[in-house]
Amino acid sequence: GSPRASLRDADVLTPAVGDWLLLIAAMLATGAFAGVLAGLFGIGGGVVIVPVLDTALSILGVDPAIRMHMAVGTSLATIVPTSISSSRAHWQRQSVDLDVVKRWSGYVLVGALAGAWIAAQVHSRVLAIVFAVIALLVAARMVFMPEVRSVTNELPRRAWVPIIPTLIGMFSALMGIGGGVMSVTALSLFGMRIHRAVGTAALLGLAISIPGTLGFVAAGWNDPRVPPGSIGYVSLVGFACIASTTILTAPLGARLAHAINERRLSLLFGLFLALVAVRLLVRALA
Repeated sequence: GSPRASLRDADVLTPAVGDWLLLIAAMLATGAFAGVLAGLFGIGGGVVIVPVLDTALSILGVDPAIRMHMAVGTSLATIVPTSISSSRAHWQRQSVDLDVVKRWSGYVLVGALAGAWIAAQVHSRVLAIVFAVIALLVAARMVFMPEVRSVTNELPRRAWVPIIPTLIGMFSALMGIGGGVMSVTALSLFGMRIHRAVGTAALLGLAISIPGTLGFVAAGWNDPRVPPGSIGYVSLVGFACIASTTILTAPLGARLAHAINERRLSLLFGLFLALVAVRLLVRALA
């Protein structure tokens, strides 16, 4: 109980408090930015949330083997309220195709559970690489093919069609995203108008985010490496900070979407996504 010992303890505590404050500030800012993106592009914001959380958790000294699991699980949890508020707004504008939601949501849900299970079996580095590669493909589409030309005029009912929502669910749960970008692209290819595709994708995001979140909670339930304030691989601190600001800024993004030229919007988002993906790839392969 000497003064020197208690001073030493204080030295150990001070950076930890500073790190927590920095983490909270970073998460509030991330939520605000993700909310704007959600409104702008009809996405859950996971493409922003995952890399920022990964960085924030590394500052806190979370074990690298589970860092990406924590980032992805927490991101999926924040997408639940975002999807609810986004799909409600689109529902009021009659831009949600309930028939597609009914036909696709079961497959999306199965895919999301499979994705969460696969994620639990692999090292964080593998998750980072999967995220980066898919993000680069999406970025390339946004930059080079912003206007998706439809292949058919209606959703085909052939036997292979359920593969599409199943894969959307699986890759979205692996990446910690609501699947908006993938769902909107797929629905546009089947001739659905963009606003209707965005609204439908927002509701399908719930069929990804809820089972995905539960999968990550279950996978990390007894893992001793998770940081304090977590249930499984979901950080409750991260969820509270990000979800609170996302909900506030989503309407701003929706307003901005109507003020900016659509081609320029796709280009900006694609370039931003490419930067994020390259940075994650470099870190994962280093």
